[in-house]
Amino acid sequence: MYLFNPDHDLALADFSPHYTPPASAVRMAEELSLLPVWYAGEGANSPLVIAEGEVNRSFLDAVKQILPLHATLIPFTDVALYPRRKIIPWGWNPALRRKLTSHGADGEALPSPEELARLREYSNRLHAVEILRELRSEEERFCGESRFFTDTEELYAWLQSVPGNKVLKMPLSGSGKGLIWILGEITGKQRDRCRRIVREQGGIAAEPVLTVKQDFAMEFHLHAGEARFAAYSLFSASSSGAYTGNELLDDARIEAELCRYVPAGLLHQLKASLAEKLSRRFPSYSGCAGVDMMICKTAAGAYRLQPCVEINMRMNMGMAAHLFCERHISAGAKGKFTVNYFKKPGSALSFHEKMRRESPLTVENGKILSGYLSLTPVVKTTRYIACANVLRND
Repeated sequence: MYLFNPDHDLALADFSPHYTPPASAVRMAEELSLLPVWYAGEGANSPLVIAEGEVNRSFLDAVKQILPLHATLIPFTDVALYPRRKIIPWGWNPALRRKLTSHGADGEALPSPEELARLREYSNRLHAVEILRELRSEEERFCGESRFFTDTEELYAWLQSVPGNKVLKMPLSGSGKGLIWILGEITGKQRDRCRRIVREQGGIAAEPVLTVKQDFAMEFHLHAGEARFAAYSLFSASSSGAYTGNELLDDARIEAELCRYVPAGLLHQLKASLAEKLSRRFPSYSGCAGVDMMICKTAAGAYRLQPCVEINMRMNMGMAAHLFCERHISAGAKGKFTVNYFKKPGSALSFHEKMRRESPLTVENGKILSGYLSLTPVVKTTRYIACANVLRND
């Protein structure tokens, strides 16, 4: 039983069972609630996806006419009818646990408060800071610096000592949130925010801003104290750090793209090293873990690999894009998987109709050859769209 809850990072940081997400997160969760149908597990039982409303049901029925999807939608009120089904959200937090139990889910089958507290500790950016330090000590071809400060005066002294722009990161946040960009001197308002973050979350991470050529990630699956590499993710982000989309390519072609800048051997070495470090550091975690990375350009014009920007201890868009590509894209085709936000009413629908006209969908033997496909419903009031645009490999 799958559930898309994009407010997870904020809810985990707040850590209250009574956390109230911002209106934007609520809307995103509602409008993209069908996203799990594209990555839900495949097996003897049809996967269940928690999503409300006739719009979602009609959309899924229409897509099933052209692509082999097997998910069944259920409302939150029916969760208690499936006590033996494991619930797999985007991420676990106390607010989600409370919501599920209030709808009749068996609390004994959900993560305990103690397990959620451990997940919160595992999700702290301090782990990425420490792993980066370990990796750099083992391999001189890696780049990047990240420090973790529990004292704001030490942070301010470090900012003064390091030239160029810097970025500060809340220990618990995600998807481009919780970032403070220091462009030149730190401002009074930024100092106030730093003091609040240290007071509430126990510290703050700080890094020099690098010249990024390509963002990417290595996705891992952790279970019973063992981490294994699952996939690459080649993605893009806005200037603020927010996720914008993924390339729809198989692992071989992603690795070939990365090898334009760094040797394949270095990537393979990093896979093995991270699998060992994740296994040792997170022995009680089961699920996806995405390690974000960057290809960076040095002042001398060379390319270096920053091997651990952050670690996402949850399902993520890179893994969703990988599974969508693997299951639904024809071999040899390529494309983009994107999540778009539209400010004005009707703009999402106009975009959707334009893309359908300009890039009509072509499907053969249950696989997409080319064209545009919205992965979630689009109506006049829609603001968020998850979609794919596939190019034929001629």
